[in-house]
Amino acid sequence: MQVIYVDSLFCLNLLTDYLLCLTAGRICGLRLRRWRYLAAALLGALYAVAVLLPGLRFLSLPAGRLGCGICMGLIAFGAERQPLRCTGVLLAAAAAFGGALWAVSSAVSGDACSFSVPLSLPVLLLSFGVFYALLSGLMRARRLLTERRRVRIVADLGDRKAMFLALEDTGNALADPITGRHVLVASPAALRPLLREYTSLFEELSPVELLEALSADPRLRGRFRLLSCSHVGGSSLLPVFRPDRLTVEGTKTEDLLIAVSPHAHGEGYEAVL
Repeated sequence: MQVIYVDSLFCLNLLTDYLLCLTAGRICGLRLRRWRYLAAALLGALYAVAVLLPGLRFLSLPAGRLGCGICMGLIAFGAERQPLRCTGVLLAAAAAFGGALWAVSSAVSGDACSFSVPLSLPVLLLSFGVFYALLSGLMRARRLLTERRRVRIVADLGDRKAMFLALEDTGNALADPITGRHVLVASPAALRPLLREYTSLFEELSPVELLEALSADPRLRGRFRLLSCSHVGGSSLLPVFRPDRLTVEGTKTEDLLIAVSPHAHGEGYEAVL
């Protein structure tokens, strides 16, 4: 008969779930909120103990596991811009780590057909080390690829100047149908030196309301208009403007407009060219 110690089970799951939340946060390029990750891990550890208690075995059903994973994700990433996306990354990381744990356990036991994984601390740490090393290698390769594709942008509007990095994306075919100019899509944060107190409005107001608010400022009046943008999820309207001066890697260009979108950012860049 297998004996399971509740304290060991709780601590192992607490450590595992915390490391998984931390890993998901790194993959998503987030500012790490360790207290939230610890709270999510605490829920996961309590769930691991609860499924072994009499009368609560139903929690181990797939629906219960999925529900616990989603709740953990919302606790860990509820304050982020895309909590559901981050939760999906957490679930994927958990599945990948489960596979790594099974592989290491099979290698240690010599039984590749066994799906019974001993949750001992050495096996757990070795499995996470292998998983994290592979993940770090993938992220490093992605970072090197991204760095080769980033360009420095300097935009001037009146006496204001904004400098940021843009990711060159060959899939960005957004262009102004009237002038034919290509459109660079930047996040409000990248344009904060130009937009100042209006930066937060790009996430709070509808496109039409946004243009009305911007027109109240003499510096920005008449600068912005709306451009229709088609994407996988449908279509939307983006506020777009032409800066007084814009350079790409130090080279001045006259054929580039700037659209503003809260989603135009990622790890190491704040715009998409």
